[in-house]
Amino acid sequence: MYRIRLAVLALASLTSAPFIQPAAAQSPAKRPMTFEDLMAMKRLGETAVSPDGKWLAYSVTTVNLGQNTKTAELWIQPIAGGDPKKIEVTHPGDSGLQFSHDGKSVLFLSSREGGQQVWLAAFDTATGTTTNAKKLTNLATHADNARWSPDDKFIAFTSSVYPDCPAITPANPTTGDACNAGRDAAAASSQVKAQIFTALLYRHWDHFTGPKRSHLFTVAVDNGEVRDLTPHDPHDVPPFSLEGGCGCDISPDARELAFTENPDPVPAISTSAQIYTLDLTNPTAKPVKISTSAGGNFNPAYSPDGKYLAWRSQARAGYEADKFRLFLYDRSAKTAKDLLPKFDNWVYEFTWEATWTDGTQHILFASGERGESALYQTDMGAQTVRRFGQVQGEWSDIHYAVWNGPSVRGQSPVSPDTITHGFDIAIGNLMRVDRPSEIVAGDLVKMNDDSQRIVLKKAGDPTDRGHKLSLYEPLQLTHLNDALLNQLDLPKMESFWFPAADGTKVQGFLIRPPNFDPNKKYPLKFLIHGGPQGAWGDMWSYRWNAELFAANGYVVVMINPRGSTGYGQAFVDGVNGDWGGKPYTDLMTGLDYAEQHYPFIDKSRECALGASYGGYMANWILGHTTRFRCIVSHDGMFNAESAFGSTEEDWFNNWEFQGNPWDYYGKPDDQNPFRKWSPSLYAKNFKTPTLVIHSQLDYRLDVSEGFQLFDTLQLLGVPSKMLYFPDEGHWILKPQNSQLWYKTVNDWVDQWTAPSHKE
Repeated sequence: MYRIRLAVLALASLTSAPFIQPAAAQSPAKRPMTFEDLMAMKRLGETAVSPDGKWLAYSVTTVNLGQNTKTAELWIQPIAGGDPKKIEVTHPGDSGLQFSHDGKSVLFLSSREGGQQVWLAAFDTATGTTTNAKKLTNLATHADNARWSPDDKFIAFTSSVYPDCPAITPANPTTGDACNAGRDAAAASSQVKAQIFTALLYRHWDHFTGPKRSHLFTVAVDNGEVRDLTPHDPHDVPPFSLEGGCGCDISPDARELAFTENPDPVPAISTSAQIYTLDLTNPTAKPVKISTSAGGNFNPAYSPDGKYLAWRSQARAGYEADKFRLFLYDRSAKTAKDLLPKFDNWVYEFTWEATWTDGTQHILFASGERGESALYQTDMGAQTVRRFGQVQGEWSDIHYAVWNGPSVRGQSPVSPDTITHGFDIAIGNLMRVDRPSEIVAGDLVKMNDDSQRIVLKKAGDPTDRGHKLSLYEPLQLTHLNDALLNQLDLPKMESFWFPAADGTKVQGFLIRPPNFDPNKKYPLKFLIHGGPQGAWGDMWSYRWNAELFAANGYVVVMINPRGSTGYGQAFVDGVNGDWGGKPYTDLMTGLDYAEQHYPFIDKSRECALGASYGGYMANWILGHTTRFRCIVSHDGMFNAESAFGSTEEDWFNNWEFQGNPWDYYGKPDDQNPFRKWSPSLYAKNFKTPTLVIHSQLDYRLDVSEGFQLFDTLQLLGVPSKMLYFPDEGHWILKPQNSQLWYKTVNDWVDQWTAPSHKE
C-alpha cells in the first residue's frame, strides 16, 4: 500500500495571465472552501530552470469539471520577476520541458502528431522566446522521460518495446521499429483479448503489464539516430516508480550513463533495484553493476565535477519502506559509502550544487521531518547537515541555481552592503496544508544564520513590498492561486504531541472549522493515513484534502502512529508485523488526548475515515471499538489471506506479515500474522455504520476486499453503503468521480454525526 511521496499534484484551471498578485484592496469576508474551489485550483507540475539562472519553466494543469478533463500547459517566466507566458511552440498536453546546457534549445514531449515523441525548439535566453519546433524521434513505441546529455549532442529517453524484437540501432534503425509496430497493430486488431500469464508481475497498480518492457534509448540531436541501450533486456529500465522519470543520469563528459534496474527474475517479490553504469563510447559495452546494497537503489546523479555518483539506497531486501540513505560512489576508487550514516530520516530527493567558493561541493536534499518535508544541505565530507531554516511545508522538485536577479540589500559573504549577482539559491515547489504548491526561491548563504537575512526588491514592482529571500521566508516566484485563496477561510493546522501507551512520543495535527467559535461543540473527522509507512503533515492534497473535510463544520484530527515517516527509522519499523497493535493504540490514545485538550470537540459525534492502510485500520477499528458514529473505509484490506493472493506486489505482504500464509498453516491464530491482524476475523463485533469504497482497477488491494467487507456488513445487518468505481485504481483521479467521492463521503458523515441522529 505504501508509496513514497505520492503525487497529489494532479493539476487545475488557467487563464492568460493569472499569476500576478492583485493590488491591495479591502478584502471581503472569507468563506469556507467548496469542492468546486478545489477543482478550480491551478495545479503546479514539473519545473525546469535555465542554466543561466534567468528563466523558470513549469507545467500547470487546468481541471474542467463540466467536461471531466485535465489539461496541462507549459509556461515560462523570468526568475528575477516578470509576467509568465505560455511557451509559444508547445501545445496543451505537452510536458517534460528541459533547457539544453548551452541554453540555446529546449526539449519537450508532445503527442500532437499521434504518439508521444521528443521535440526540440530554439530558445532565446534574452527574451525567453521559443521558436522553430521540430520532432526529433519517430518511434512506433513512442518516447518518454527525455533528458539532455551534458554536451547537448544527444538525448536519453525511455520507450516500451518488445524485448524479443530486433534491437533498434543506428546501423539497423527500421527492422526493430517495424517489429514493434507490427506486434502492436496485431494486438489492437485481434478479436481475442485473452492473455496468457507465465510469470509474475502480470498486472501492476492499475494495468496489466503485458509483454513490453521499458528500455533506455539515446537519440542524436544532429541526425536523429536512435540506439537501444538495453537491447533484449527482459526487465524494465527503469523499474516501475510512481515518482516517474528515467531513473538515469549522464556523466558531465557525456561518456557514461548511470541507470536503475531490478535484475531479479521475479519482480513481484523483490525491491532490489540496482545502479548500473554503461560506457557510451563503446557500442558493445555491457552495463556494470556498482551498487552493493540488497535493498532498493534509485535516482543516480553525477557530481558537477564528475568525480562522484550519488543515489538513494535502502539496506534491507524486500522492504520498500526501509530508510532511504544518501549514498556516495567515488568513481576513481570504485567505493561507495553512506554519506549521512547518523541522519535517521529518509532522503526523499536530492540535487547537486555547483562548486562553491571554498572549493567544496554540496548536495541539497529533501527529507520528511515531523509532518514536513524540509530542505537540507550537506557537503562531501558530511561534516555538516544544515536545515533550511524553519520553513514550514513540503519541499519537492528542488533545483540549485545562482541568483542573477536585481540588486540585493543586506548581509552577504561577498559584501556587507550590496551584491547584484552570483549568490546561491534553492528553487523548488513548496506546499502547505492551506496552500497548493508554488515555486519558491530560498537563499543558501548561511542557511542557519538569521542574521544573514537577505531582502530583495522584486523587479518591476514599484511598491517594493520588500520580498524576502531568507531562511524563514522564501521568495514566492509563482502565484497560481492567490486570487482564489484570498477568498477562502483555510484554518491553520495545529500540532500536538502525546505519550503513547509505551511512553513513545507521537505527533498529531488538528484543523478547526472555518468561522470557528470556541464556545461551540463540533463533530470530528478522524483521518487515518495510508502506507502504513506514510505521514500526515503540512501538505496540500486533491484526494484527501483536510481543509475541505473541515470546511463544512468539522474539526479534523490526524495522528501519525507507529509506522509513520519523519520520526526516525525505528518509529517506521514499529508497524512491521504489528498492524493492529501499536498503530491502533497510538491512534486511539491520540484521539483521547485531543478530546481531553480541545474542549470544542464533541466526542459523541466522531467519524473515522481512512484509505489504503488507513482503510485497513478503519476495518480494524470496526471490529475493536464502537466509539465512532460512522466509518469510511476506502481501498482497505479486509481479509489478509485473500489480499495476499490477489495483490501484485507480493514483497509487501511478505514483509509486513512476515512470510507467506502457508508458512503458518496449522499454527494458532495468535501465531499467524495473516489471521491475527485480519479485520475479517472480528466481524462478529461489527456494529458501526460503514461506507465502503473500492475501485475495479485497484490491483494493490483488489476490489474483492471491498466486496467482502460490504457483503459481511450487509449480512450482519450493519448500516452500510458501497461506492464502487469501475474506472479508477487505487486513487480516485477523474474530476467528476472525485466530486461524487467527496459528496458521498461527506453526506455519509453528515448523516451519522448530525445532532438529531438517534443511536
